[in-house]
Amino acid sequence: MPSIARPVVGAFALMTSLALARPPAARAVDNYPFPQHVTYAAGTIRPTVRTQAQQDDDVRAYYDQWKADYVVAAGPGQYRIKFARALPDSAVTVSEGQGFGMVVVPLMAGHDPAAQSLFDGLWAFARANPSTIDPRLMGFRVPPEDPAGTDSAFDGDCDMAYGLLLADKQWGSTGAVDYAAAAQALITAIRESTIGPDSHLPLLGDWTDPHGKRFNQYTPRSSDFMLDHFRAFGRATGDPTWGQVVGAVQDVIDSLQARAAGVDRKLGLPTGLLPDFIRIPTTSLVPRPAGGKFLESRFDGAYYYNAVRDPWRLGTDALLSGDARTLAQVRAMATWIAAKTAGDPQAITAGYRLNGRSLPKSDYFSIVFAAPFGVAAMTNATQQPFLNEVYSAISATHEDYYEDSVTLLGLLVMTGAYWDPTTTP
Repeated sequence: MPSIARPVVGAFALMTSLALARPPAARAVDNYPFPQHVTYAAGTIRPTVRTQAQQDDDVRAYYDQWKADYVVAAGPGQYRIKFARALPDSAVTVSEGQGFGMVVVPLMAGHDPAAQSLFDGLWAFARANPSTIDPRLMGFRVPPEDPAGTDSAFDGDCDMAYGLLLADKQWGSTGAVDYAAAAQALITAIRESTIGPDSHLPLLGDWTDPHGKRFNQYTPRSSDFMLDHFRAFGRATGDPTWGQVVGAVQDVIDSLQARAAGVDRKLGLPTGLLPDFIRIPTTSLVPRPAGGKFLESRFDGAYYYNAVRDPWRLGTDALLSGDARTLAQVRAMATWIAAKTAGDPQAITAGYRLNGRSLPKSDYFSIVFAAPFGVAAMTNATQQPFLNEVYSAISATHEDYYEDSVTLLGLLVMTGAYWDPTTTP
């Protein structure tokens, strides 16, 4: 990623002291032990293919395998999430994975007696590997490809901040880590260094110049549209900026679904799909898919390995908030994929053009493309059979770091174990 210097507000030393300086404390009580059986928005559904007790056991088993496969010690008091099962990538950690872990672990407290110490170690590793631009954020890759260091990626820090809010709710902030203060500081850093000052959209990372020519505040990644997190940040801080971010993201999604996603001509249905990367020309402010090789691959303008998270991210917000706009956006995706596959999740392919045509060489099944659509299906009461089929297809299937992490988070939502720390009593 390019590195574009931006001023840093605050001090890394302060964040480090907030996170690590307190003496060790006794293990705190789990205030919201797994499983929390959350009641989601009215009119939404949950899988019925297995009993609640069986679903809870499914999540326990999936978590235990995920932890064994990807969570490793990384020095005294530190843990990291491996980028893969096997070398060479298992020696790498990315901030995305660290964020996934910091959301998963506090939700599993009560099942995992080591959850708090594990969480503290994940956060310690993040703080020990800061971005070279804004050291309040984590460097996106450890070890960095550039010996001089690396910059941030939006989604990792955003999940970490949400995880800190979960930790504060789960264990309180009087122990070794002041989770509440750390969350406030990280949310401030995210807003100051990775939210567009005019667009109110997520930047790709702290390396993005809001007014840059190629990458700027109008070139977001759709998988960074983490609306439930943004709402929680607004409630936790009282900062109205986060409400503006929610509105700006929903405007972009509405525009893309109306103008770019188009219609699956064979089905006569809008797909609702979003592209991996988006460009919003400042001359028109009309969002459109980015071109191929905009940042990562020739499919940057298609529904691919980044956008695959969209039905889960947006679906989670719809389930927690009941927001009518998000519900409509997600239901479009869920309705289309169920029709496209005739209700068979095994027919979901690994990537689509926005008109619903499968991408080249994508004719294979992967849980990372199926699990998010399971969350989306929860928003449509007519899709109970499809939701049950998705659950059955993914609940005991393991692939690798990215696929398993997204699937575990999806299972936490599908089984009612995912909760918002700023609205939970």
